[in-house]
Amino acid sequence: MEVVRSQHAERVRPTGLDPEEAADRLLRDLHSGRSGLTSTEAGRRLLQYGPNALRKRGGRQWPAELGRQFTHPLALLLWLAAGLLLVVGSHVVAAAVLLIIVLNAAFSFVQEVQAGRAVEALAKYLPQRAKVDRDGIVREIDATELVPGDIVLIEEGDRIAADIRLLAGAIEVDLSALTGESVPALRSAAMADVNVPLLSAHDLVFSGTSCTGGQARGVVFATGMMTEIGRIAALSERVKPEPSPLERQVRRVAWLIAAVSVLLALSFIPVATLAAHLTLIDSLVFAAGLLAGMVPEGLLPVITLALAVAVRSLAGRGALVKRLSAVETLGSTDVICTDKTGTLTQNRMTPTAVWTILGRVDIDVDDARTRLSSSPLYDSLARIAARCNNSRLDQESGPVGDPTEVAVLTAARMFGADTDIAHREAHRRWQFHFDPELELMSTVDDRDDGPLILHTKGAPEAVLPRCTTILDAHGRPAPLDGEQRTRTEDAVNAFAAEGLRVLALAQRELSGPPPHRRDDAERDLCLTGLIAMLAPPRPGVADAVARCRAAGIRIIVITGDHPLTAAAIAESVGITGPHPAVVTGEQFDRLGENELAALMRAQPEIIFARATPEAKLHIAEALHRDGHVVAMTGDGVNDAPALHRADIGVAMGLSGTDVAREAATMVLTDDDFSSIVAAVQAGRRIYDNVRKFIVYIFAHATPETVPFLVFALSGGAIPLPLTILQLLAFDVGSETLPALALSREPAEPGIMTRRPRPRDEGVIRRPMLLRAWLFLGLIVTVLQLAGFFYVLHAAGWQPGLPTGPGTPLHHAYQQATTMTFLGMIAGQIGTVFAVRTQHASLREVGVFSNRYLIGAIAAEIALAAVFVYTPALHTLLGTAAPSPGQLALLLPYPIIVWGADELRRYLVRRRDHRGTAVHAGESPSGASQSVGVTSVRPAS
Repeated sequence: MEVVRSQHAERVRPTGLDPEEAADRLLRDLHSGRSGLTSTEAGRRLLQYGPNALRKRGGRQWPAELGRQFTHPLALLLWLAAGLLLVVGSHVVAAAVLLIIVLNAAFSFVQEVQAGRAVEALAKYLPQRAKVDRDGIVREIDATELVPGDIVLIEEGDRIAADIRLLAGAIEVDLSALTGESVPALRSAAMADVNVPLLSAHDLVFSGTSCTGGQARGVVFATGMMTEIGRIAALSERVKPEPSPLERQVRRVAWLIAAVSVLLALSFIPVATLAAHLTLIDSLVFAAGLLAGMVPEGLLPVITLALAVAVRSLAGRGALVKRLSAVETLGSTDVICTDKTGTLTQNRMTPTAVWTILGRVDIDVDDARTRLSSSPLYDSLARIAARCNNSRLDQESGPVGDPTEVAVLTAARMFGADTDIAHREAHRRWQFHFDPELELMSTVDDRDDGPLILHTKGAPEAVLPRCTTILDAHGRPAPLDGEQRTRTEDAVNAFAAEGLRVLALAQRELSGPPPHRRDDAERDLCLTGLIAMLAPPRPGVADAVARCRAAGIRIIVITGDHPLTAAAIAESVGITGPHPAVVTGEQFDRLGENELAALMRAQPEIIFARATPEAKLHIAEALHRDGHVVAMTGDGVNDAPALHRADIGVAMGLSGTDVAREAATMVLTDDDFSSIVAAVQAGRRIYDNVRKFIVYIFAHATPETVPFLVFALSGGAIPLPLTILQLLAFDVGSETLPALALSREPAEPGIMTRRPRPRDEGVIRRPMLLRAWLFLGLIVTVLQLAGFFYVLHAAGWQPGLPTGPGTPLHHAYQQATTMTFLGMIAGQIGTVFAVRTQHASLREVGVFSNRYLIGAIAAEIALAAVFVYTPALHTLLGTAAPSPGQLALLLPYPIIVWGADELRRYLVRRRDHRGTAVHAGESPSGASQSVGVTSVRPAS
């Protein structure tokens, strides 16, 4: 870095420094050359300079993170309870509450750290890549391995990974990350500045910026913290992330639980003093204990753990989710806007045929020995395909480049063209990079025996209007009259109807120097021919589409391909029927915002063909305004705004650009549409598991509260069925592990046959509360009190008889409270099995399908045995070992709780089935309307 800084500081002479001379001086200072470094030298420099990565500064430190757990709103309630207990002199119970605070804080801290590591670990799945020239071979490496002196190739869509001085070529660069300027800036090796700020130098590009157009080569002069962005990072603090919608909802749940707990605790004080005739101090003790027992401090970390587990699982499926909260958003997705090439189809293109004025010629790429006949016409076609191209065939790792360009280059080789990259670059004089709006790419190349020649390839609709002639059988231009245009258009439509992608190739001889404006260059072209390519549908896409349709998720195809090609592929994978509404780019431009929204509402099966990246953005905005949760795929630089705007931006990991991957929420490492569907299912599963956990913890409020109310309302005639310390032991010892296991619960059958969840639907719904408090909770309460009264009655107890220490019934009372305690645990086991499904039968899920839950229940039973059979805990908790007959009474408790809920779910399913059958007999009314759109049926 200092080498370049000093060079720019010296540029104070009135005459500019020759660019070639400046580049040679820099290469000499860096001990490098235009052919790059050797692998051995690069390895030595990597040890010297270190990895090309920014050191993290200003992140959360673990002491502060741990301290935050002690000041959580629910933790503050526990501090309040402990303070009340200390004031009234109940030191033992206060110590137990403080222990709960410490254990919950430690648990929460550990889970958040693990979740953070889960997200950070995704970086290894998606390293930034860089193309370097080493050992005379262009290869892709991890960007962290770049070293000063490396020769780097920069192309459109690349994220620039180091500070680089350009040696050849020109590119447009988005410098907004460093300068805040949104307009791309031109950077060229042919421009050398004098006495200008470093960021303004026209021959320099910087780490953290992105290439939006063009192609160039350059030498790395600074890496890691020595780059401009590294200098900024050293001065910056990391921004605290905003809470996600799910996190906000869960916090509201936590406050609801806290409010209910405080309300119950406060209402218990007058009831206990007036009805049970307890002293105010005893009432405060009971109220504080009740408050401490009802606070589920593990709520937030369990949710975080569930999301982290889903992120790790999706990473193994090829979907890298960059934010934990995005998993929940995926679950409510109801529209997927997908590209065709590389997502619905395989990420490879195969040339299948060419068309010229002589007619169609089929290509068999499976036969490597195939060499097609040579003629002036085919030679020109092959030369355009080879020259107007930036892909490479002869690389160690296989073909490199855009799949379409690789297919075109493959066809060129089969016609005998020279496809060597060095030969191509030696003859190239200028390039107009591919413009997704114009759908064109052109290069200006020289010939050994003639003037410069412009080579153009692009969509037939874009190329044909710019052509005035067509190459005849002898390789000479002939007028492109109406009849020839019709023949050409018919050939394009015939290819497209077969689901083939078509490119038109054209050329023009230049009489003077190469024009530097596209409008001056791409005109008066001579059409040479067409190349048709096949992108076969991905295996499993049709099944994934069917699952989306069953789940009520709409799929909209947005592609740059020909309308007939897009329609054929969409029909073949089941996205549309034979007559979808197809909107071309020209038709789209005539639609206003309201017309676009009305069109998408009216047409359930719609395809946007020849669509621009700007069209993607408008479509995402229109769907968002209609209240839809949209997932949008993209891979190009210009797709970034649409990926940002969508609720879930999905970038392609294989074919996508660095810019698109950075803008996206999720990256598909395999570019497979099926991975999006898997992610949607995971999102739904996680949201279901969150609700299962909430029902599970709410269900314990009733059995924890009613024993105190029974004691208070009886005026003390009925002894307290559950002691405060037993309640705290229940919450600390037995509630947490099953809750954690519920976060690992597999997807419930039928999860992908439900309609998507509305965007504004809360995580808690009234049926959940009724199920928790008045159904599951009430059943557990009845069972635990039945065990309590059974033991006391068997010992001869009558209401009002004393059960305190020293009385004949004291041991029986201790056994009875132990039965209440164990009854809660037994009922809890039944509850956790009941909440595993919301609609389906447990048999469909599988009793033993969640091995984590089985282990949690085993640990819970073992811990209960420690509480009951450890002599040291008898005095502390007030427990006594029940007899075998009394324990046998507990065995059916889990089955009763689960069985009652199983019956309830059966009745609900039966009711829903009848309702579905009634609605199935109704026919939908209303006819859809079209707004300037035609229905397309691909020809067979």
